[in-house]
Amino acid sequence: MPLQIAKPNSTFNCKAYFLLKENMAASAFNSKSHQHTRSNSLPTRAHPLISKFNDQNSRLRDLEGTSSSSTSNCQKLNGLRDLHDCVDKLLLLPFTQALAQEQCEKLVNEMLDGSLRLLDVCDMARDALLQAKECTRELQSTLRRRPGNKMEISGEIEKYLASRKGVKKEMKVVLKGMKNKFNYKNTEDILIISLLKDLEAATLTGFDSLLTYIAKSKLQSKSSSWSLVSKLVHHKRVACECEETDANEFEMVDEALQSLISHKPSKSHYSLVIDNVQTWLGKLELNIQDLEQVLECLSRRIVKTRVSLLNILNH
Repeated sequence: MPLQIAKPNSTFNCKAYFLLKENMAASAFNSKSHQHTRSNSLPTRAHPLISKFNDQNSRLRDLEGTSSSSTSNCQKLNGLRDLHDCVDKLLLLPFTQALAQEQCEKLVNEMLDGSLRLLDVCDMARDALLQAKECTRELQSTLRRRPGNKMEISGEIEKYLASRKGVKKEMKVVLKGMKNKFNYKNTEDILIISLLKDLEAATLTGFDSLLTYIAKSKLQSKSSSWSLVSKLVHHKRVACECEETDANEFEMVDEALQSLISHKPSKSHYSLVIDNVQTWLGKLELNIQDLEQVLECLSRRIVKTRVSLLNILNH
């Protein structure tokens, strides 16, 4: 007859009860996985999904120091998607049903509140990317329709830069707010709660990187600005420098447009500079679309994890 465990009747023994359930689940899993084989080594107590989660989370931490480009941000967001998939599978395992105990309800509700905050930040990032894409398309349209109208082009560039300034300001406010909202005082939790907190922290770090990428811009001196205009005449040189440094594409376009209206190129070079600026705008638009797709996938995973938590709570 299988061992029966009495359900906890106080908040104090909820964690002890859950930890015992986890150990029994891990032992049962290891017993099944080794019942047809012989081994002198001791079976591990950690569930394979937990090991997978820790490995994936470690890889994400290794990416934290990488450059802020669309490629690196896509890698981070894809890694977060896989991390959420891993946790969602863990939430479907039988031993996590102990979370349904009334004494654990507060802990689960904390995680649900955290998932809502993550979805809010995700929506803000998507809105910022959408706005940037629309402004990029409008500017590209003007450059195609009126390539020789310097006054109209300058007006559209200033409009684009003003929009970017507003987005940067908003992203900085969001980044500041994220640091204040995502804090937990209790650090000693049952295993699944600890994993959920680690998941939230990793997702927060990924969003921090994305929002910083969108908002990033550095001021240039007049001499360096003029140098960039000169480089725009030689598109291949700028492209090579961008690839070598894995540069922030938003920053490259911002600087190119600011330099263009600050230092007027000669008439012979003007059309060539405009063509190259269009090329960079086109690349930026494609990068934004890639980020939008990855961010949409991650948003669905966050919602899925939230639904799993709600199902457990209402079990």
